Amino acid sequence: MKSIRNIGILAHVDAGKTSITENFLFLGGTIRQKGSVDNGSAVTDSLAIEKERGISVRSAANSFDLDGHRVNLIDTPGHTDFYGEVDRVMEVLDGAVLVLSAVEGLQSSVYVLWELLQHYKIPTLIFINKVDRAGSDYEQVLEDIENELDIKHFPLKLPDGEGSHTCTLKDAKKHNAIREKGLEFLAGLDEEFLEKYLDGKSIADEEIEELIIKYTGSADIFPVFCGSAKFEFGLKELLDGVIKFLPIASQNVNGEVSGRIFKIEHDASLGRIAHVRMLSGQLKNRDTVYNQRLKKDEKIAQIRRNLAHKQNDTGEINAGDIGILSGLSEAWPGDIIGNLKLPDDKRSFQIPVLLVKVKAARKEDYQKLADALRELNAEDPLLDFQWFKKEQEFQLKLMGNIQKEILAGILKLRFSLDAKFEAPTVIYKETPIQTATGYVEYTMPKPCWAVMRFKVEPLPSGSGLQYESKVSVDKIARKYQNEVSNAIPKALAQGIKGWEVVDLKVTMIDGEDHEIHSRPGDFILATPMGLLRALKEAGTNLLEPVYDFVLVFPEEYLGSITSDLTKMRGTFDTPEFKGGMIKLSGRVPVATSLDYSIRLNSITSGRGQVRFRFGAYQSCTDEQGKTRTYKGVNPLDESLWILHHRGAYKADER
Repeated sequence: MKSIRNIGILAHVDAGKTSITENFLFLGGTIRQKGSVDNGSAVTDSLAIEKERGISVRSAANSFDLDGHRVNLIDTPGHTDFYGEVDRVMEVLDGAVLVLSAVEGLQSSVYVLWELLQHYKIPTLIFINKVDRAGSDYEQVLEDIENELDIKHFPLKLPDGEGSHTCTLKDAKKHNAIREKGLEFLAGLDEEFLEKYLDGKSIADEEIEELIIKYTGSADIFPVFCGSAKFEFGLKELLDGVIKFLPIASQNVNGEVSGRIFKIEHDASLGRIAHVRMLSGQLKNRDTVYNQRLKKDEKIAQIRRNLAHKQNDTGEINAGDIGILSGLSEAWPGDIIGNLKLPDDKRSFQIPVLLVKVKAARKEDYQKLADALRELNAEDPLLDFQWFKKEQEFQLKLMGNIQKEILAGILKLRFSLDAKFEAPTVIYKETPIQTATGYVEYTMPKPCWAVMRFKVEPLPSGSGLQYESKVSVDKIARKYQNEVSNAIPKALAQGIKGWEVVDLKVTMIDGEDHEIHSRPGDFILATPMGLLRALKEAGTNLLEPVYDFVLVFPEEYLGSITSDLTKMRGTFDTPEFKGGMIKLSGRVPVATSLDYSIRLNSITSGRGQVRFRFGAYQSCTDEQGKTRTYKGVNPLDESLWILHHRGAYKADER
């Protein structure tokens, strides 16, 4: 049995990530000729839009074998608008390679990627690319990753002749100062080694290597390599490092079947196909497998493996491996298959903060566009596709404007559809102002019976939705209470001001069913009526999304920038001064900062840098935010709501 490593390649846009992947596939013998991002021939950029734009927007898994080892390599998107895809990939990795540029240094999205790697505690190698380019500063990048990211690094390769096309590599062991820093980091991790280090005893290279392997595996130290993807040096050493330092996947073939789906695609002949990481057990063609989200079995038609430009029918997939399952027609990214319960970390790093309306350019393409968007939503659930039939309008949630451009391109190139995307608007939310109750008595026209009283209470920011029932099953049967529990999140998708209601506790405090007249649908219908009544009584505040930001700029622009931030309703900490530059951290509303990178570039003549990450939702006034009308039939319009649910009135439906 071959050892398996499931490795992700991560980087900021244009740091050389895809070129490194191409070189790995070539070194592993999967491809005979290396592709190029520039001419659209890269293996992992398979989408037409990726070839056209020269950027990766979807993850791409490919396999190769090397010296008795199997490497499943996942190339990931570099632009932050597509980091939802990166987030899903993180959950199936054993290790990663983080690619940095020796010229540009720590670019904005590197901070987000590092946060993800740290959150999932993924053992990682650092590769500093472009050491052959003019402006390369390898040692400055080492200093920055230590000071800015708190990375305990251990350089293994150094550039010789940095900044020149004649640059080669040398062993870091010959550079005492850099090696000494790595030894200090190791000493801080291992008491036995610390004792030897402080006593000045001779330490064998083999002992140091064993410690690097140990603490790389626990994501406490991070080996550093360097080279040039363009001129193809340093990559063999990096690949050797992947085999030597990154962990081997557990291959518990005899365990209970368990796997995680991290990507969905649509194949012209096979339909929906699911990329899966098997965690334990084994699956074969025509096996049935349980989907925990769907709460039902689905039958696998075929199992394949990605090998560059082709997919091989392997007939089975074993624990530790990555493969492709066809036949799972309802699977979504993030689904867990098998009966084994896995830890489910609900923390979300990627929060879409923009909403965009989409319409077909031609009326006759309306249904075709709906089908296309539904398909894209299955591949990326963060889009949260919503369909309002009355207005013939579709809505998507986005991370940023680049994503909007890419989606328009995909619709054109993949589906031959022209779609009109309106200017994105910020996604607001709302939360109750005070505690209140709402009573609903749905008992006419019979047969029906659902009587409930709900209490809504505001909770601290970030609490989400909590639900509790204080009604005994003697008053409302368990089967009806289950329907209420399931209906509450849907009922809160739109509140009094038209936005999702969050940060509240809902308690059912009273109610009754009827032995003869009650049906499950009665409680589904009545729940939104009772909740909206309670929210109307409580009143709601708008919540707006805010970014955490870090600005770095020359000192002379401090007055202009702080004045600008104040106008944007931003807040900031005390400035940090260093070498004629200022670092300023704070928080600013998304609504006022959508084009701030452009404004900053103008203010500082291109000498300022900004990085944003989603911070939180915080209160704002109705004037600072935006309210909107309820989409569809409002439960507060009770007669119409009842007619609608009884099928006597047709309105826009999701």
